[in-house]
Amino acid sequence: MLPKKLAPAPPLARIYPVKSKMPDVAKAGTASAIEFAEIVREHQAMVFSIAYHFLYDRAAAEELAQDVFLQLYRSFGELESPGHVTNWLRRVTSNRCIDQCRRRKLMPRIGLDRIAEPASTAVQPDPMLSRTLRQLVASLPENWRAVIVLKYQEDLENEEIARTLGMPVGTVKSQISRALDFLREKASRVMGEKYESI
Repeated sequence: MLPKKLAPAPPLARIYPVKSKMPDVAKAGTASAIEFAEIVREHQAMVFSIAYHFLYDRAAAEELAQDVFLQLYRSFGELESPGHVTNWLRRVTSNRCIDQCRRRKLMPRIGLDRIAEPASTAVQPDPMLSRTLRQLVASLPENWRAVIVLKYQEDLENEEIARTLGMPVGTVKSQISRALDFLREKASRVMGEKYESI
């Protein structure tokens, strides 16, 4: 025998209350759609940029960015301020890029022996040089690539990189130094001695 009328399900907020530390962030158990969309618009370029310059694959970077924002939506009530959101997004994006590289074994995607030599010396910016440098950065180990992308692509200070990746500032400095030494060595072998001052 079926009951005549079922009681409506209680609102989600009564079952799982969310206590947000950010003002006006959580309403009835979920983030306001307008506020969340505003945060996505404000940070989507940064998240995509980190992912793209780490993975060098547009489709993978877009998918990773979507996953990061989905995770942000699920964790929205735990974030305390707009600055916390920015740092959280940088950290999660960097960590997901490292994880994806480890899972898919993306490093290196192109062997250095297959990189073509520049045909001529150009005074203007050399697109071949840009492509070669992207390939060289893509050949870095994940941790070194993360600090290089955050330092030179996202223009973060060493202290911000340390907070983002959860490591001491001294470790960030040494990883940047080692990564640059590695890039100089590879660049001099690939492109010749004239680019050694990279």
